[in-house]
Amino acid sequence: MSVPTIEVKNLKKYFNVPGGKLHAVDDISFTIEKGQTIGVVGESGCGKSTLGRTIIHLLESTDGQIFLDGMDITRLNAHQLREAREKMQIIFQDPYSSLNPRMTVGEIVREPLELSGRFNKKQVEEEADKLMDLVGIETRLRNSYPHELDGGRRQRVGIARAIALKPEFIVCDEPVSALDVSIQAQVLNLLMDLQEEFGLTLMFVTHDLSVVRHISNSIAVMYLGQLVEKAETEDLFEAPLHPYTKALLSAIPSVDVHNPSKRILLKGEITSAINPKPGCRFQGRCPYATESCAKQQELTEVKPGHFVSCCRVKEINQL
Repeated sequence: MSVPTIEVKNLKKYFNVPGGKLHAVDDISFTIEKGQTIGVVGESGCGKSTLGRTIIHLLESTDGQIFLDGMDITRLNAHQLREAREKMQIIFQDPYSSLNPRMTVGEIVREPLELSGRFNKKQVEEEADKLMDLVGIETRLRNSYPHELDGGRRQRVGIARAIALKPEFIVCDEPVSALDVSIQAQVLNLLMDLQEEFGLTLMFVTHDLSVVRHISNSIAVMYLGQLVEKAETEDLFEAPLHPYTKALLSAIPSVDVHNPSKRILLKGEITSAINPKPGCRFQGRCPYATESCAKQQELTEVKPGHFVSCCRVKEINQL
């Protein structure tokens, strides 16, 4: 059996804040097979971006383990982390603030190649030209600065930088949310083409459910730092089981005027992620909540490949 590119076990990331600890990522486990894409969805502030950044060590984890190709990368020294980072990259949400405004497009693309120490000056130039061509950036823009480009081209520069050292795993942190709809499709198709060409493994963080359905093989739904549901993409869209996932999917606009989707409006109080009590964090807004929901919930496989964290899931869905 092949080793997954990424395996996350009981990962936690807490922040010290006034009043206690903010549980941004709390006991999350999942795997991503080579060449696959997992979409991570949820409301703003649920911990999606923190999860991605913790996996690739932009943030130090509080507890748990992260495996890259079977190797535990949770606690690495500076030299080991530098080597591992070449295999893990990130594409940021805002293509303007994530690029150095004082560097030209050519300098930005060349930078990771130069820092790696693998290439001489001529090879760096050749590789940079190949990367720009690969992501669809005209060579004439080599000496342009980020502010001189539109959002789509800026994000292509970010993608070129991310794939420069041929990584195995890339976190895509809402990479199209700051772009016009017409440009979003171009960037998504570029990512999918690059994934097919290089066998990339992706974690796609987004709040846009239509986008995540288009690009992902499986989807993980987050709520206040925890996974509440995980399944294959079509399975989750066709038969969501967790009450939060049902509400989330009901918010997708429908173009069918004869069968418009019925919006599920959530009421109640949002549980604080600071020093949360044991139990389901969705219970304050869940229409099915009972006293049993105050007990610790576990992500459980309720049907093949479909995992849900809800003690009443079978009763609610009559499974």
